Amino acid sequence: MRHVIALDVGGTGMKAALVGPDGELLHQDRRATGRDRGPDAVVAAILEFAAELHGYGERHLGEPASAAGVAVPGIVDESAGIAVYAANLGWRDIPLRALLSDRLGIPVALGHDVRTGGLAEGRLGAGRGADRFFFVALGTGIAGGFGLDGRVESGAHGFAGEIGHVVVRPQGAPCPCGQRGCLERYASAAAVSEAWAKACGDPDADAADCAKAVTSGDPNAVRVWGEAVAALADGLVTAVTLLDPRVLIIGGGLAEAGSVLFQPLREAVESRVTFQKLPTIVPAALGDTAGCLGAGLLAQDLLTTTTAEVTP
Repeated sequence: MRHVIALDVGGTGMKAALVGPDGELLHQDRRATGRDRGPDAVVAAILEFAAELHGYGERHLGEPASAAGVAVPGIVDESAGIAVYAANLGWRDIPLRALLSDRLGIPVALGHDVRTGGLAEGRLGAGRGADRFFFVALGTGIAGGFGLDGRVESGAHGFAGEIGHVVVRPQGAPCPCGQRGCLERYASAAAVSEAWAKACGDPDADAADCAKAVTSGDPNAVRVWGEAVAALADGLVTAVTLLDPRVLIIGGGLAEAGSVLFQPLREAVESRVTFQKLPTIVPAALGDTAGCLGAGLLAQDLLTTTTAEVTP
């Protein structure tokens, strides 16, 4: 059966699948990145895992994979196939597409993890049918992807969608990026966890605990949560003003709070728009499978493009 390899590389683990032409997940597997052994070990683990998937498909599906798609964190030059920088993996300028293509003998597409997840949400998940959407992942940091007619824009240099580094609180908290007051310093799951741990005096408390405390009416939790929602709304309105999306898709760990997040967030965004058209704000639908499904779409798109280029 014709299929592609889909691989989603995270900070500590990798999720993978063999994906059929209709998007069916024919085989799934997970593996550790081995990042504690250094960046070279991570690259070696990716190459080995991909080769094992390639062999599995040949043995069990009757033919080897036709292409592979790989989603990675950090800064990615998708056109050049280079993982430019990923702090959590210790990467700088890794020619991952070429390494994988040489190892597997098939075409390989490389994508940014959040933009790749956004691609899946746009085509298969919460944004399905929308011509323009903006996907935002609220995790340890915050990143996004702007979808237009079935693709996600990467930008001229691989930086498109970095809404987490839009300044929402000028002269605010310093950010590792070098700016002050970035959105992810206030509205990421990590930022909410930090603020709530400080407010409640429990160093182990996290954003999920804060959300639970909000539902019970804890005033400190309501304050911490409200500040995060206000900052997120400010950042999203900036995105709406610049991009005019039809749908805003919110995913990541913080979105798991459900209505505790979405009800006040919708109200906050609506209160801030003036001339802008209010988009629909919806939770992501694909969970932690989005990156892997998106990687499969990248690979299938690569085959479609290749076929179109050689067809007279």
